[in-house]
Amino acid sequence: MIAGISIYEILTVTSILFFIGIYGFITRKNLISILISIELIMNASVVNFVIINKYLYPDILQGVLFSIFIIAVTAAETALAVAIIINLYRQISSVEVKDTETMKY
Repeated sequence: MIAGISIYEILTVTSILFFIGIYGFITRKNLISILISIELIMNASVVNFVIINKYLYPDILQGVLFSIFIIAVTAAETALAVAIIINLYRQISSVEVKDTETMKY
């Protein structure tokens, strides 16, 4: 137990974050909102890695190393996605998903 918080409470919060991210990814029409939803999903998985590692193997930092790797990959993915979104905005003056379907290549 970490300062009076059980693993079940933390996993419940991360599950809620994960499913909020899934819901946002499915329902949003704006590319920025979809990117934020993907970030929520990735952050929930990072917290899960750290918490499960803390409870199962408190002396081994394997979950923390996985989390750092996921954070690095997510940062690179976010930078690439923002660059693509900016390029789309310059071409079609919109960041809506429906507007990208009519884009001329």
